[in-house]
Amino acid sequence: MSVSGRNTEFMDKLKSVLSGQDDGSADGSGILERANQASTLAWGTRMKGFIICFILGAFLSILATCLLWIPGFGLPVFAVLYSFGNICALGSTMFLMGPVRQLKNMCAKERAIATIIMLTCLVLTLCAAFWWKNKGLALLFCILQFLAFTWYSLSYVPFAR
Repeated sequence: MSVSGRNTEFMDKLKSVLSGQDDGSADGSGILERANQASTLAWGTRMKGFIICFILGAFLSILATCLLWIPGFGLPVFAVLYSFGNICALGSTMFLMGPVRQLKNMCAKERAIATIIMLTCLVLTLCAAFWWKNKGLALLFCILQFLAFTWYSLSYVPFAR
């Protein structure tokens, strides 16, 4: 078999596996189905992960606010802890619905703008603290990050937006 024939065969196999159409094994279950079954968490474990991640996110955000007023290194520490706290709080819902569904929900029509603003402000907060060393901008981006995160969270509540 030629090299191009093997490449075509490999690509066809890859497409069938990624689309979930490959039965992949002798027992009839596909590779994606087996991977999903292996990574599925029990409901109790999901709730524990959600609660731990959410509390950690809230704790880091509160700690960041307390450390903001320490002279000299307060702003960079604040920016990192506050942003990481928001990431933890956002990531906590991945335990409840799974990472793929969470990413799809984040990109849904009613949440896309809030998601983009929140993630952009998160990056800009870190840029303002580390590269631009501008306290005013860092605080502004943190406030915008908070507002966008609130808007994003409220988009899950019917009629809340």
